[in-house]
Amino acid sequence: MRHVRRLSAETAAGQGELFTAWRYRTLFTDSPFETLQTELQHRQHATIEQVIADGKGSAPAHPPSGDFQANAARLTLRAIAHNLLRAADALTGAFHAKATTATIRTHLVHIPARLARTARRLTLHPPTRRPWQHAFTRLFHAVHPPPTR
Repeated sequence: MRHVRRLSAETAAGQGELFTAWRYRTLFTDSPFETLQTELQHRQHATIEQVIADGKGSAPAHPPSGDFQANAARLTLRAIAHNLLRAADALTGAFHAKATTATIRTHLVHIPARLARTARRLTLHPPTRRPWQHAFTRLFHAVHPPPTR
């Protein structure tokens, strides 16, 4: 269990630390592992729980059907969509790397844009004053680099 108490500047001004060199915390477990192994296992478990929560909040989060093949296909598509969104957020920057799947979809996928065709080429015209325009541009250029001539 980790408890960090945040104090305001006025309260913390007269209060010094008990031990300045070490930060102690309590850990209660019935695990046979060492402390570092237990902490690593806990962090991995928390990561898995976040992935499950993101999956439940994503688009194909419908109740399962009675057909095993349909459930397997839905789970496969959910895993592919989750991995693609996580790869996209890794290419955009630090903010989106910590964001949930719903935030990534809102900022990078659901973008109103105009598609124009000129000289047998398709041109995408995204909005110019969007707060996440630079993240989308970084992602777009990482996936589709400009042509080299």
